[in-house]
Amino acid sequence: MPDVILIHGALGTIDQLQPLAAALAAHETRRLIHRIEFEGHGSTPSDAPYATHRFAANIRAFMVEKGIACASLFGYSMGGYVALALAAEAPELVASVATLGTKLAWSPDVALKETSRLDAPTIRAKVPQFADALETRHARSGGWEQVLAKTAAYMTSLGESPTLDAAIIAGISQPARLMVGDRDAVVTIEETRDAARSMRNGQFAVLPDTPHPFEQVRVPLLVAHLNELFDAVE
Repeated sequence: MPDVILIHGALGTIDQLQPLAAALAAHETRRLIHRIEFEGHGSTPSDAPYATHRFAANIRAFMVEKGIACASLFGYSMGGYVALALAAEAPELVASVATLGTKLAWSPDVALKETSRLDAPTIRAKVPQFADALETRHARSGGWEQVLAKTAAYMTSLGESPTLDAAIIAGISQPARLMVGDRDAVVTIEETRDAARSMRNGQFAVLPDTPHPFEQVRVPLLVAHLNELFDAVE
């Protein structure tokens, strides 16, 4: 039974995944559950720009450190994008992969729309509680404004040259369950469905009454989907 690695989303940290990790660890299989924090986030400082290949390298290094030869991956939002990229480039490392709320249809216009949400003064003025949370969350990784700026630059690069194009996604052969919430205002049902259907072993699921923010996802529902997928992998 492969270990499971949980991967946070943009602006997130390893702490974002604790409730999910605890719920998965209670499963009867008692599989090992790990969480990873990308460089430049939370308590993992880095001056390097954000990039899919660097985040994928973070997962590779984590697996080496923990002695994990092959793992099942769950990635939320940006974490799902990196998980799929690693599954494509190093299939021997990934037994299965699940994503939730992962944007897969990138273009310059999409990137412009997404980066418009990442203006620090606007966030501070309109949602000060969120700004305070980000400030606390990323106090040890260069500051929340830097995290916003690097995330925006990463999204812009994806808009100009996506790491995952349709051919790469279609070439992923491992069991993969791509999930999206029915109230997700960031990721469309259509882009998630089309990507899953293009895969050899792709699965598609819509989580009811579920918006994009991970903190509003019903953990028991997500756990049921993940356990079903991971239990099928020997």
